[in-house]
Amino acid sequence: MKKQSQNTKINIQPIADRVLVKRLDSEDKKSPAGIIIPDTAQKEKSKIGLVVAVGPGKYGDEGDLIPMSVKVGAKVVFNSGWDNEVDTGEKDEEFFLVKEGDILAIIK
Repeated sequence: MKKQSQNTKINIQPIADRVLVKRLDSEDKKSPAGIIIPDTAQKEKSKIGLVVAVGPGKYGDEGDLIPMSVKVGAKVVFNSGWDNEVDTGEKDEEFFLVKEGDILAIIK
């Protein structure tokens, strides 16, 4: 199993093909006129995050383990939803437990 990174205190270890992603804060944005638009007023929050823990992978039809293609520390674009948000007790940080298939891209 993959371990979570040393600099996080999260005690969640995903299973199968699940990935724990910490949403990276999108800073307040400015309008063209210079008005600051806070993150809370924006329609959609950032779907860019940092992988903090990954499961071992899922088993294929033949019973063989298919390893994960995403690693801890990767910056990713992911599909998030209300049903996969996880309360970890970390103040002002959002975490999502998503399937590896919900990760759309790795940002290099």
